[in-house]
Amino acid sequence: MSDRSVTHATFVLERTYDASPARVFAAFANPEAKARWFIGPDNWDKSNHQMDFRIGGHETVSGGPPGRSVHSYDACFQDIVADQRIVTTYEMQMDGARISVSVATLEFQPDGSGTRLVMTEQGAYLDGIDTAAERERGTSDLLANLGTYLQLQSARA
Repeated sequence: MSDRSVTHATFVLERTYDASPARVFAAFANPEAKARWFIGPDNWDKSNHQMDFRIGGHETVSGGPPGRSVHSYDACFQDIVADQRIVTTYEMQMDGARISVSVATLEFQPDGSGTRLVMTEQGAYLDGIDTAAERERGTSDLLANLGTYLQLQSARA
C-alpha cells in the first residue's frame, strides 16, 4: 500500500433491549452465547469463535465472503464490571494486514424492565482500507443480531 495514513474517529451506538442488564451482559460474557450472534452475514465463511472472558483475556474470530477477503477480529478485555461495563481494545485485519485498532466501551444501563446499551468506539483506521462509517455499519448489524438473539432466548423461556 502506498497510502500510509491514519484516520481517527469515534462513534456511539445506542440500543434498547427488552432484557435485563444481566441478560444482555451475559450475551457478551458467555462464549457460547456470543458465538451465536457475533457473526457476519449468513453466507460468510466463519472461523471458530474463541473467547476467554476475563480482564486480560482475549477473543478472536474471523470470516468473510466465500473466496474473498478474510476479516479477523482480535480483542483483549481491558475492564469488566459485571452487568455494567466491558472495555476492550482490538485490532481488525483483512487478509493478514492490520486495518484498524480500536477501543470499544460497552455500558449496560437499566431502562425500565430492559437495558439501554451504549457502545462507544474510538478507532484508528489505517491506510485507507477501512473507515469509521463501514465499522459503524458492521457494528450496527452485530447489535441487530444481538437483539434477534435476545428475542429468541425470551421466546424459549
